[in-house]
Amino acid sequence: MRLRYVARKLGWAAVTLLFVLCFNFFLFRIMPGDPAGLLARSQRLTETEIAEQRAIFGLDKPLLSQFWTYLQETFSGNLGTSYLTGLPVLETIGTRVWPTVLLVGVGTTAAVWLGLRMGIKGGWRRGSTFDRSSLYGSLTLYSTPEGWLGMMLLIIFAGSFGWFPVGGYDSGEDYTGLAHVIDVAKHLFLPAATLALGYGASYMIVMRSSLLEVKDEDFIATARAKGLTETMVRRRHAVPNAILPSFTLIVLSFGFVLGGAIVIETIFSYPGIGLLTYQAIDAFDYPVLQGVFLISSVAVVIANLFADVTYGFLDPRIEEV
Repeated sequence: MRLRYVARKLGWAAVTLLFVLCFNFFLFRIMPGDPAGLLARSQRLTETEIAEQRAIFGLDKPLLSQFWTYLQETFSGNLGTSYLTGLPVLETIGTRVWPTVLLVGVGTTAAVWLGLRMGIKGGWRRGSTFDRSSLYGSLTLYSTPEGWLGMMLLIIFAGSFGWFPVGGYDSGEDYTGLAHVIDVAKHLFLPAATLALGYGASYMIVMRSSLLEVKDEDFIATARAKGLTETMVRRRHAVPNAILPSFTLIVLSFGFVLGGAIVIETIFSYPGIGLLTYQAIDAFDYPVLQGVFLISSVAVVIANLFADVTYGFLDPRIEEV
């Protein structure tokens, strides 16, 4: 039964990846704008030179021919060349991966820790002052656009108080060792805090809702009847069963790491994949957009597959669906 369940999930993941490949190609071909035309306006190229540029990038071929070439190159590991920088797409994306992994990884980890703890405490003490205040605060943060929240933190803590740098990955100084770590941490704090506050609110709401459903189940009453303390009932019985929906949300959130946080990285001028995506959109850099979309989509599909398979082992009832 489990092998059949895993095989079914693998099959759907393969179908999803195939759809992503097709969608990834045609989406950026129907978008307005011509990279060769943009290049011509910026460098005042002649019609002959524009045609040569289109031939170099393969834009003069029929659409199906371009699609076939795209599939061949993608499966061979060649995602093309950036129109903007002239560098290979993989190399361009590779230089931005670590800052994004650091930012989204730290922000998501902090959000998980904060959101789950608040959700457990608030849900177990429903109606308490902490529950009401944390719920209202989480709903406010959840409904607040990340861009606006990031700008407020930037204005207050970087502009007014001057406690943190305005943006960037580091100050550009030749720091080493602990000094370099502190420098990077200062630049990381505000964007990571923005992500942690936004994501943490969603984790808190989901965890609290799940715990409220679980705490009224019969097995909770049975655990209490056995003489277990409230702490043991919550820790051993309520939380392990209530955390399953949050587990899926957490795994999917880490799957979005490679996709970057476009709005946050743009606001804080943080040189990750999110800022690269914004720059590629602004310049109609199709190969970079395709590469980012493909890599981030694959990461999400893999994370979703991992969540589905793991969830099936954590809750065997899922395999019967």
